Parts: sequence; structure tokens; C-alpha cells
Amino acid sequence: MTGMHHMLVHFPEAFWALATLLILVGAFLPGRMAELSRAALLPVLVLSLLGALAAIVTGSLVWPLEANLASPMVRNHVLMALWSLGLYTMLTVLVWRAGDAAFDGGRRWVLVILALIGGLLFATTGTLGGHLAGAPTRFSDLLRLTGWEVYTTFYSPLWVIAVMVLIGLACAALGIMTRRQAR
Repeated sequence: MTGMHHMLVHFPEAFWALATLLILVGAFLPGRMAELSRAALLPVLVLSLLGALAAIVTGSLVWPLEANLASPMVRNHVLMALWSLGLYTMLTVLVWRAGDAAFDGGRRWVLVILALIGGLLFATTGTLGGHLAGAPTRFSDLLRLTGWEVYTTFYSPLWVIAVMVLIGLACAALGIMTRRQAR
């Protein structure tokens, strides 16, 4: 199952990277490229979720649950994978429900912020997976510079938690302001 997991994880990572790029192009570029990016976004997000579910299922079968939960790095890897899945699921629902209006006004900024955070989450997930497979990356050095040691369990520097709270408050404020303007 290890080989299957290693192959499958590249599908959601590639689709999430593509979705992030499509969101950035759709949000910031005018014209035909933006239209094509917006039209392609929902199918890419749906395919990414299917790939992520397959990767998570096969990943949970690599080692017994007790072994996975005993390893701090595996726990962090699973945590980041689930956060990535949750964030891109939220993006998928937002794009699906809002349709073309997902890129209008303040909604565009919500998509951009969530996509950038999602990019960091799945990059961290992949980095931790690389460590588990014996292939550490330079991205873990960058994480170390921010104050997070990849070998510790469920640790986030206090400044990261503060930034996450501020982003959540900003997204809530944007949602409230957008709703008031729509009325």
C-alpha cells in the first residue's frame, strides 16, 4: 500500500496547485485567461477532492493506526493532510455555490487568501510525507525558520495562531460587508 499512497498523493497536490493558480489568474488577470481559469476551477477542485480522499485512505493503510498515532511526524502529516482537505473542500463548496459570482468583489479576496493558505498547508503535508519517505526537502528549512520544527507534535508558534485568528476575523468581516452590500 505504501507505493500506492506515494503515487496517489501527487494527484491532489497537482490539482490543488493548479486550483491555486487558477484562482490567482481568475482573480487578478482580465480577459479570456481569467474566464478560462474560472470555468476550469470547479472541475479541478472536484478532481482534487477525489484524489485527496484516495490518498488519505491509502495513507491510513500504510501502517497500523497505533503506529501512525505513535509517531509525531505522522500525526503532523495526517493533521496537515486533513486541514488541506478541509480547506479545499471549503473552496470547492464556495465556488460551486457562488458560481461566476465567486470572483466578484470581496469574494475574490476570500478565494485568494484561502488558496494561498491551502498552498502552504499542502506544501507542508508533502514536506512531512517526504521526510517520512526519507527524502527531506528545503521547505522544511523554511518551516524551521518560522519557528516550527517538523519533528515536533502539533506545535504552531504563537504568531501563527495569531495570524490564523486575524485571517479568520478578516474573512468574517469581508463576508458581513459583502452581504450588506448585496442587500
